[in-house]
Amino acid sequence: MWIQPEEVLLAGALWVSERANPFFILQRRRGHGRGGGLSGLLVGTLDVVLDSSARVAPYRILLQTADSQIYWNIACGSNRKEITEHWDWLESNLLQTISIFDSDEDVTTFVKGKICGLIAEEKRLQPGEEPEEDCGKFREAELKMRRLFRMPEEEKLVNYYSCSYWKGRVPRQGWLYLSVNHLCFYSFLLGKEVTLVVQWMEVTQLEKNATLVFPESVRVSTRHEEHFFSMFLNINDTFKLMEQLANIAMRQLLDNEAFAADRSLPKPCKTLKNVSALKRDLDARAKNERYRTMFRLTQDERLDGHTDCTLWTPFAKMHVVGQLFISNNYICFSSREEELCQLIIPLREVSIVEKADSSSVLPCPVSISTKNKMTFLFANLKDRDFLVQRISDFLQRTPDSCWGDTSPLSLIGQSAPTGSESVSKGRHYHAGLPTASRALLQLYQQEATEDLGPRAMKEKMKEEAWNIHFSEFGRGVCMYRTSRTRELILNGIPENLRGELWLLFSGAQNEMASHPGYYGDLVEQAMGLCSLATEEIERDLHRSMPEHRAFQNETGIAALRRVLTAYAHRNPGIGYCQAMNIVTSVLLLYCTEEEAFWLLVALCERMLPDYYNTRVVGALVDQGVFEDLTRAFLPLLYEHMQDLGVISTISLSWFLTLFLSVMPFDSAVLLVDCFFYEGIKVIFQVALAVLHDNMDALLSCRDEGEAMTILGRYLDNVVNKQTVAPPIPHLHALLTSGDEPPPEIDVFDLIKSSYEKFGSLRSDVIEQMRFKQRLKVIQSLEDTAKRSVVRAMMTESAFSIEELEELYCLFKAQHMTSCYWGSSSSAAERHDPSLPYLEQYRIDPVQFTQLFTALAPWLCGGHTPSLSARLFRILDQNQDGLVNFKEFITGLSGMYHGDMTDKLKLLFKLHLPPALCAEEAESALEAAHFFTEDATQGEEGQDGGGDSEEKKEEKVKDYRYYLRMWAKEKEPKRETIKDLPRMNQEQFIELCKTLYNMFSEEPLEQQLYHSIATVASLLLRIGEVGKKFNNGCKRTDSSQAPPAAQAPPTAQAPPTAQAPPTAQAEQEGPGEGVSDESRVCQALADAQLETDEDAKDDISVSSYSVVSSGSLQCKDIADDTVLIGGGEQRRGSVLDADWSITFEQVLASLLTEPPLVDYFEKKRDIQAKMAACKAQRAVERQISSASDHEFTQHSV
Repeated sequence: MWIQPEEVLLAGALWVSERANPFFILQRRRGHGRGGGLSGLLVGTLDVVLDSSARVAPYRILLQTADSQIYWNIACGSNRKEITEHWDWLESNLLQTISIFDSDEDVTTFVKGKICGLIAEEKRLQPGEEPEEDCGKFREAELKMRRLFRMPEEEKLVNYYSCSYWKGRVPRQGWLYLSVNHLCFYSFLLGKEVTLVVQWMEVTQLEKNATLVFPESVRVSTRHEEHFFSMFLNINDTFKLMEQLANIAMRQLLDNEAFAADRSLPKPCKTLKNVSALKRDLDARAKNERYRTMFRLTQDERLDGHTDCTLWTPFAKMHVVGQLFISNNYICFSSREEELCQLIIPLREVSIVEKADSSSVLPCPVSISTKNKMTFLFANLKDRDFLVQRISDFLQRTPDSCWGDTSPLSLIGQSAPTGSESVSKGRHYHAGLPTASRALLQLYQQEATEDLGPRAMKEKMKEEAWNIHFSEFGRGVCMYRTSRTRELILNGIPENLRGELWLLFSGAQNEMASHPGYYGDLVEQAMGLCSLATEEIERDLHRSMPEHRAFQNETGIAALRRVLTAYAHRNPGIGYCQAMNIVTSVLLLYCTEEEAFWLLVALCERMLPDYYNTRVVGALVDQGVFEDLTRAFLPLLYEHMQDLGVISTISLSWFLTLFLSVMPFDSAVLLVDCFFYEGIKVIFQVALAVLHDNMDALLSCRDEGEAMTILGRYLDNVVNKQTVAPPIPHLHALLTSGDEPPPEIDVFDLIKSSYEKFGSLRSDVIEQMRFKQRLKVIQSLEDTAKRSVVRAMMTESAFSIEELEELYCLFKAQHMTSCYWGSSSSAAERHDPSLPYLEQYRIDPVQFTQLFTALAPWLCGGHTPSLSARLFRILDQNQDGLVNFKEFITGLSGMYHGDMTDKLKLLFKLHLPPALCAEEAESALEAAHFFTEDATQGEEGQDGGGDSEEKKEEKVKDYRYYLRMWAKEKEPKRETIKDLPRMNQEQFIELCKTLYNMFSEEPLEQQLYHSIATVASLLLRIGEVGKKFNNGCKRTDSSQAPPAAQAPPTAQAPPTAQAPPTAQAEQEGPGEGVSDESRVCQALADAQLETDEDAKDDISVSSYSVVSSGSLQCKDIADDTVLIGGGEQRRGSVLDADWSITFEQVLASLLTEPPLVDYFEKKRDIQAKMAACKAQRAVERQISSASDHEFTQHSV
């Protein structure tokens, strides 16, 4: 391809000249093509180290002039044919022209201009492609990643970096490729190749550190090994991206949202400035996450952009420098100096946005006015016109809302229907309910506060301080949030304002305002539904603050029931978790029902993420963070507490209930005040302060119980001396109080102490620590799940523990791989971590076929997918199209560890319905039985005269018969070989096909073929004789028994007596036996198997000898048995509907052939199969989704 001319100073370095003329040189890169030797090896290594293989083509053409030392690279090619075409074009079109130029400078200028013209012409002829800057390099790197690591098209490269991988003590320079699901590294150094692939889901620890051995490096740990990478150009950016990708993988193990997020990533087809679209998207996600966390916004909020500016603060009479953030529903501001000023303006509140007059003092100002008459002035905006236009665009999309912010309490009860009284009374939640307009504390605390003296005055002073703050800083969502706001919160929120301020600081008020009527509708949908969550809610309702009078009657209990049930219906992934009832009951004391619901939403989905799911992952993560903080701030105590195992015991209850269950209510609610403003850092601070205050006593403890008692008594005596509410007895304190009352601790002193000693904690540091712990916790939970599954399967299979663990890992990997590489989202949708361990991972028929092909001992070549599909239908007992690990192991264990009878029984069932579906084999026997049944019923109708009483008795008998049959079906019974149904001729032919395919790769292949041919011929004759015996019995019965005595045809069971052939077989016409054998041969021909003439002779001789030997005797066959059907002439291609055999006959026939007995009794080792499967996954990764689709079509 022609390239933009670029200077080359050293034309001979690393290149070999192959052709030359006075103006051009064609060169080949050393190490490419013929020979190369040591120099070629060195150049190959250098190309990998410098990524030359991704940028430098192996052939190039240089422009040279006689007097210049500078060469110009004008063309390159990936193969000799391409570069030769360019060389020939230059010689035929340019060489004669430039030879007449007098100046070398003119030659250079002319050739460069001509090449640029050729490039422009090529681009003009390709109008569909937009010019992009340096996009080719990233695209080449992506193709190189797929080629080196055998990745499918679905695997998306995010970015790649040059770095060193430490293999032992030697650093290997190469390239690190970070894709959505894998971390990959490749290096080629002095002939030694290093390839590494790590799934993000397998990462247990990701750390950035610097040691003497390893310079500033990144350590990636899995369960079995550690990998070190160093010498990054920008290690911080690389590590941040690795954190994001590992976090996405951990979310995939937790829920389905991450799979949906993965599928929403754009295709990496457009690149700009060497940055992939995925990288830009992940960066945008990280910014969105920080933005939402900073301002407590909902998960669907998307940051549009941010810019530096200043905000005029009327309370301080100064301009504050900070950043302005614009998103689809909010305008937010945060000062550069932390806690100086923060502002949130919902677009639903904005009435006017206008550009104010600029001046030297106030350049480029924008004024924003709200509906509650507040005006905000932003200045020093770089692109004011564009900013105003963006805000106007978002305002146009914002629906008109009637919510005013003059009184935040105006939102109360808006979700109730505005219809008539009768309609309201018919709903579970309506405006007439006491809790729809008032908090429970207002309903049940009517005592006059005047009698409480100083405490009441203190409460009044707090209320007045907040009113002054509102008048100065604003009230409602648009309030200026400053350090003064935090000071007031630390002094305690007045009880009358607590609900309003909780809503404001948590962000719940914004969500409630944007979803009017949502809670009322949700209650109507949820109430009356029965589920595991509702049962748990009913069980815990009366355990929620039973000491408070608000929950000693039906009003409070009913409100709590509605809120918890509505949230369980809104978020089935969480449903209901213990501790939610305690937190929600406190919210209802200070808020209305709807407000409590939205506070619970903010708590569970934003402020305490993953705390209340089935595995309380968030609380376990924060427990690990708390241990790390204890080690950092209180190292001596940490070592002692670890020995006692106390930290993990205490912290879970502290965090899950925000101290509400371990501290007196009036004191704990002050911590909740701080929590809604500051977030989780307050809970960590107070927990550390509690340990610090009890350090001496804890260090002298000798066991866990003693330490728990000390901490329990301490927390029981944390009191709030300023509360105006009557004291509420704390049940935990009553249980743990000793003989001597311990000293009381003022909760305000405890909070103040926590800020003084541990106030240096920052939210971003906590988030970093959370990420580190999340990897540990989720991988630990996965290990627990694996151990539980293996323990449950130990008694149900003969595999060893190690084998079960390996099989579980392969099964899980197959499931997870299909989730992120599958062509559809079905695998991701069925991934449900809330299910029991055995049900968490399930695979569909396509994935089952892949595992069956890799692990099963019975491989039948091209017949394997069909056999796999049949086994899948047997194992899929609930018919949901999915097989869990238990079912998978059940099938595999039968093939590996069952005795010969068990293996043959499974093989027999694989060729009967439901394993053998209608598309594979139509049961002609059932159709014949259907018509025979109709005919018999017709005869009975004719012979039955008109005796209606006998018919009634028959019906009653028939009814009772079916009742007995139904009762027997309900009884659990073990399946025996006699319970297996008979096999018809078409099913038998399918069984023969499977057996012939099964032996194709065995050492004793010929002996096995001979044996199965002998058994097949024998079974065909057995079926023929059995058919005649059955027909003879039926004819005898029908001729002797009167019609009234005959049982209903539906009640008749076909006789199961074995009817092996005897001398009658010799009296049969030769045509019949040849017909059956020809059927087998035809079936084998259809299966594309070769059977030579010698084998056919052997079959006939062997069959004759076995059949005529008389070793299997038949008792008392009627005289007409041989005659029935004896004169029938059937063609070989027509199946016999009356022909059938039993499993006992198959088993007995196979036992006559030692090669078959040895084959099915041979013990097989699954270890080699598992090792090969792991190696195959490491090399091939996965077939593409398109191939999956084709494979599905072929296997069905």
